[in-house]
Amino acid sequence: MAEQHGDSPVPVELSVVGGFLIAVIVGMLFPADAMTRWMFHPAVVAGCCWAGQLWYVGRKLSVPPAAGNPWRYIFGMANTVTLLRGGLYAVVAGFLVVPATTDLAWVPAACYGVGVVLDKLDGTVARTVGEQTQLGTRLDMAFDTFGFVVAPLVAVFWGQLPVLYLSLSAARYAYVGGIRWRRYRDRPVFERPDSNLGKYLAGVQMVFITAALVPVVPTELVFRLTPVVLAPSLAVFLRDFLVASGRLPREWFDRQR
Repeated sequence: MAEQHGDSPVPVELSVVGGFLIAVIVGMLFPADAMTRWMFHPAVVAGCCWAGQLWYVGRKLSVPPAAGNPWRYIFGMANTVTLLRGGLYAVVAGFLVVPATTDLAWVPAACYGVGVVLDKLDGTVARTVGEQTQLGTRLDMAFDTFGFVVAPLVAVFWGQLPVLYLSLSAARYAYVGGIRWRRYRDRPVFERPDSNLGKYLAGVQMVFITAALVPVVPTELVFRLTPVVLAPSLAVFLRDFLVASGRLPREWFDRQR
């Protein structure tokens, strides 16, 4: 969407204040001696991750003049739900520097699981109250990707998911990188198949990641299920890239619907 004349930029202060608040909340809720003896405190990691996400989302966005107060535009009901989800994922990121032996091992599963529920809620809220905005869309996409990276990383570091699972996070970046490379080389990029399959599979992955993070779930079972759960999602990424790059005709998939 092209920026309109007179638009005001999304305040940079949002990322600074947001990161600081997350760091303070994590530091207050979770005692340091129960979380880490490493160089970096998890509160600092959580704050930096959330600040970075907010900066990334807002750096090329502007608030339309019709929105009036930019802070009210940012903190609409739907965006607030999405921001809360991003904050929960940032807390999960803080546990990247926490040993698996912590008494708070249940926190990543709880935070990510609640974030998954909010992911299904924010879109509904936006459509219900008429708050579907470009900012909300970018927040949703950024936090989806962020959560799909940090939550599996925590599970892998704690030995609750095999390293193989990180191939799904890598596939997301490989797809985006491949599309950008084609555009850089002035090669055609076609629309992906109009299908909800990817969304359904993303929901499956979110539930699987949440389960893997739960301390009482048998690790052996998670490891055995990982290839079965991964295969369909990786196949969809491959399908989408083949269609977007013109190697497979999009019309063929449309006829299968």
